Amino acid sequence: MPIEHAPITERDGILTVTFTREDKLNAISADMTEQLWEAVRMLSARDDLRCLVITGTGKYFTAGIDLKDPVGAVSPEELAASSHAGWKLRRNYRLHHLLYDEMETVEKPIIIAAQGIALGAGVEMAASCDFRFCTPQAEFGVPEVNLGVMAGSGGTSRLTRIVGPAWAKYIAMAGMRVSADRALSIGLVHDIFEAETFMDQVYEFCGRLTTISPEVLGVTKLAIDMYADMDRTAQRHVDRIIVTGLMNSGEWDKARDRFS
Repeated sequence: MPIEHAPITERDGILTVTFTREDKLNAISADMTEQLWEAVRMLSARDDLRCLVITGTGKYFTAGIDLKDPVGAVSPEELAASSHAGWKLRRNYRLHHLLYDEMETVEKPIIIAAQGIALGAGVEMAASCDFRFCTPQAEFGVPEVNLGVMAGSGGTSRLTRIVGPAWAKYIAMAGMRVSADRALSIGLVHDIFEAETFMDQVYEFCGRLTTISPEVLGVTKLAIDMYADMDRTAQRHVDRIIVTGLMNSGEWDKARDRFS
């Protein structure tokens, strides 16, 4: 692939994918998606890699999926000729779903660092990640409704879970953009950092994550995601099961020794 569009770099246990396709507003091509897959596979497989940052250069974090080079595209001719066109489209579209599902599943932190405007798949990707930061110049939008479709790779379902139905309708149903400040106020991003120090502050946050036990981070991520679909009693039971395991893992003893 043209590696310059989404280079993967490593630094102090932190993996970074940077979108640099500024002439196309960092629109995500099939090759860029494969680079994201490669980064997630690396993060999952290697113990020395502790977290993944996805960022970009230029005015846009990403304008969304490249409509001229979408992942799993089915041509109009194929759609017209096939009696199973809907099935084939859903099968191919699932290729992109699986990437976001894997980001959500991998037991290590994944961070979106949106230095600019994030649209469509950029918001869908962000919603599947654990932490989201942006600059004051960032905006967030899910404009798929203006193209006659619904955001179907998490831009509706995951977004609703994060910001609630009211704001999800504003963004994904009405196709409205929100500013960085509004995104912070509704919980879409965790913090806003000035552009001049943006990546330094993102990496400072990542550095803090690398000081936390990988096992603790992993099971806490799993637990939080499970809690969204559990009643309160089940949540408390899971709490106790997880804490029992962690307190018998040796990490707890090491931590107590530091305070003795």
